[in-house]
Amino acid sequence: MIMTLLDIVTAGLLLGGIYALIAVGLSIQYGVARVLNIAHGEFIMLGAFITWTLFTILGINPLLSLAVSGPTLFILGLLLYRTLLASLRERSASPEAFEGNSMLACFGLIFILQNAAILIWSADIKGYSFWSFPIKLGGVAFPANRLVTLGFASLFCLVFYFFLARTRMGKAIRAAAMDAEIAGLMGVDINRVLALCFGFGALMAGLGGSLISISYNIQPTMGLEYTMIALIVIVLGGLGSILGSFLGGLFLGLAGSIVTYIEPGLSIVAYYAIFMLLLLIKPQGLLGQ
Repeated sequence: MIMTLLDIVTAGLLLGGIYALIAVGLSIQYGVARVLNIAHGEFIMLGAFITWTLFTILGINPLLSLAVSGPTLFILGLLLYRTLLASLRERSASPEAFEGNSMLACFGLIFILQNAAILIWSADIKGYSFWSFPIKLGGVAFPANRLVTLGFASLFCLVFYFFLARTRMGKAIRAAAMDAEIAGLMGVDINRVLALCFGFGALMAGLGGSLISISYNIQPTMGLEYTMIALIVIVLGGLGSILGSFLGGLFLGLAGSIVTYIEPGLSIVAYYAIFMLLLLIKPQGLLGQ
């Protein structure tokens, strides 16, 4: 019984680390840039396929490819904000109108990125074997690649948290999240900060996609599932709360692991049930205000 419980908890933490990482990216995009990027999963998918391509064609270690997928998606996110979303922000009559317009624009991005991926990599499910040997922890064996995934996901979340908490740019981002207009009056370059936040969100998505490809199969249509999971996590943790997203991801991973142990086919159903209960009982989330 103890071994089974340890297995469930550890599996949940391994899954929750991934959920936390991808949710942090979406949280920073919506919490600061006010862009509900429903194409977030497609950025995750691109990160996964970049890593798959570098490993299967060029033989580059997937962990080394993190240095490629993250910056590549960061640049893509930055360009998208500068060319598309910034223009929508200037033309929108109010912040609420911008949120609606940007969500529609991101909805279009889903189809563009998804179909581009199908043209480049085909619609087939793909995967590769990397560090799949078992490692024993407390008498329970786990694939080494999933332990590495949890370690890197946790590291990236912590580094980003300390970046927001300790650096000058991080303080500017937090100020913009509280009140962009007042932050601008205090000398913060709001347009630059908002563009960077969208880029950082895409960067986290790219890193998350790379880590997902190490442990799971990937396909061009995988994005929607991860977008919905990220949305549930940021609502669970509290909109705009980075620490809340991290804790929410771990909690959702544990919940999914428990439900999977009982009935594997009900994990997604359980996620939506948690989401709806949270909206009814505590809509501000764990750490939201």
